[in-house]
Amino acid sequence: MTDETTNANTGTSGAGAPGTAGSPAAAPDWEKRFRAPRVGLPEWAEDAPDRSLFVSNATGTFELYAWDRASGAQRQATDRPNGTTDGTLTPDGEWIWWFSDTDGDEFGIWKRQPFGGGADEPAAPGLEPSYPAGLALGRDGTAVIGRSTDEDGTTLHVVRPGEAPVEIYRHRESAGVGALSHDGSLIAIEHTEHGDAMHSAIRVVRPDGSTVAELDDTKGGTEELGLSVMGFAPVDGDSRLLVGHQRRGRWEPMIWDPLSGEESALAIDLPGDVAADWYPDGAALLVEHEFRARAELWRYEPLTRQLTRVETPAGTVAGATARPDGSVEYLWSSAAQPPEVRSTAGRVVLDPPGAKAPGSVPVTDAWVEGPGGTVHALVQQPAGDGPFPTVFEIHGGPTWHDSDAFASAPAAWVDHGFAVVRVNYRGSTGYGREWTDALKHRVGLIELEDIAAVREWAVSSGLADPERLVLSGGSWGGYLTLLGLGTQPEAWALGLAAVPVADYVTAYHDEMEALKAMDRTLLGGTPEEVPERFEASSPLTYVDAVRAPVYISAGVNDPRCPIRQVENYVDRLKDRGHPHEVYRYDAGHGSLVVEERIKQVRLELDFTRRYLGTGQSQDRGRGQGQGQGQGQGQGQGQGVEGSGELKQ
Repeated sequence: MTDETTNANTGTSGAGAPGTAGSPAAAPDWEKRFRAPRVGLPEWAEDAPDRSLFVSNATGTFELYAWDRASGAQRQATDRPNGTTDGTLTPDGEWIWWFSDTDGDEFGIWKRQPFGGGADEPAAPGLEPSYPAGLALGRDGTAVIGRSTDEDGTTLHVVRPGEAPVEIYRHRESAGVGALSHDGSLIAIEHTEHGDAMHSAIRVVRPDGSTVAELDDTKGGTEELGLSVMGFAPVDGDSRLLVGHQRRGRWEPMIWDPLSGEESALAIDLPGDVAADWYPDGAALLVEHEFRARAELWRYEPLTRQLTRVETPAGTVAGATARPDGSVEYLWSSAAQPPEVRSTAGRVVLDPPGAKAPGSVPVTDAWVEGPGGTVHALVQQPAGDGPFPTVFEIHGGPTWHDSDAFASAPAAWVDHGFAVVRVNYRGSTGYGREWTDALKHRVGLIELEDIAAVREWAVSSGLADPERLVLSGGSWGGYLTLLGLGTQPEAWALGLAAVPVADYVTAYHDEMEALKAMDRTLLGGTPEEVPERFEASSPLTYVDAVRAPVYISAGVNDPRCPIRQVENYVDRLKDRGHPHEVYRYDAGHGSLVVEERIKQVRLELDFTRRYLGTGQSQDRGRGQGQGQGQGQGQGQGQGVEGSGELKQ
């Protein structure tokens, strides 16, 4: 049996629209969670801190909003059918820059509009459309713009007001704009000229492109040690650059002065990964600490080496910024409690009008011995005693991790009587460099070994019903879903794959250039150079072994997991007459339209109910459904569910 469903309009909800369930107040809790107004962490202009920019879904689509804190006025700055999340403010707060692509294809140009409103205009006339590769805006109106194209690789350009863009950097391998110094005299570039896309080096150049200094922990690509740009000190004449490094087996910051060459280690002896940003006066660092799927904040003073806890509730801080008055604003949530933008001054910073999202159940931690070490999993379960039908919801990335943060999709499964297990497999971030870097050459198969170990624990512990196990995920998680259905066919009763890699060879040839570089690093070469590795890691290789019904959703404009390779996999399922359904929508690597997300949720749970006979809603509403709701999220995308969970 085959059944294909196609809808090419993300702005409409199609059959089974929410309106058929009655008024929004009568909708089930899982729909309310998606529809509840959300706001991201506000960015503020460096020299005009009362001017801010944030993302919200207030209109039903995630868009950029300008906020004048002095007057309290807010206005919607962008309005596009498929949403907008990538934007920033100029340091003087006079302009909003935002990235304009076509229907989620991530290929386009930067535009700008006055903060107070007005017409959009090209921000950098003379630069052709591209994939974005970083952006830094100077206080004198200078912009440093990174571009990535299949033809040229990465190019970086300096754009001064009223002048034509000047190219200052070009290389076939991946690179990007890291930061611009406060006085505009230094530009930090992250690059992978050595060929290892997972471990960047840093070059600091002048605006004319001349090199000032180089920092390369890979030693020309011979060692797997990465660096990341965290930002220049926000003070004129201060050339200190905050740099993330992996020299002690995890991500942590240090201070590097590219003019003097001096490196200063920081005494931040916290377990897990550590990132940091400057306080506005440059005298202290705001430290973001991630450990065991939770995140918290600290203040660190380099001169005294004093480390002080910034009090936040237990859960996950998904972003934070220090304000000029010394207070800290942060985006916080937990699996049980919806996100809020809070301040250490003791208030909620932004409280959008409208109904609040219903809460969900907390997560518990499972630590399971796997073939490569101890695997951490997060578990949510409905009321009652197991074993439960169980969804293994696999995160994207792969360099990402699930955390104790609010997510509408897992909560919807719980509402419908499912346990949810999320596995931070080898390749995930947050558990040290060796755990992340273990994902090499046997790509996909390594992660599935860890997922199998957790699956065995879930069954043996009495949590999961072995006859009703669902493998599900989006992006890289969708890839692992299809690969798992083919390599572990007896383990799974059903598969749900959103925006997946399905045919690795075709995906490589069709995807954006930056992802080609990542795949060459993961697999050790191109499909022509290491064909046996691509074959072993491709779901298409094992499609004839799949036993479980398969549901696939895909964006027709997706540059990360392109549609052609999905169609190749679907054609093979068709040829076999294997039970499957396909949903295609007119967007890219996910959707920023709330009703489209809800539609995908409903389609996935309905598919599960029909094939497993389970999934009736246990909440007060009448609806049914669950899905990925994978989002895009760059720049201002914090607070948009699914952001970051992209194939990188």
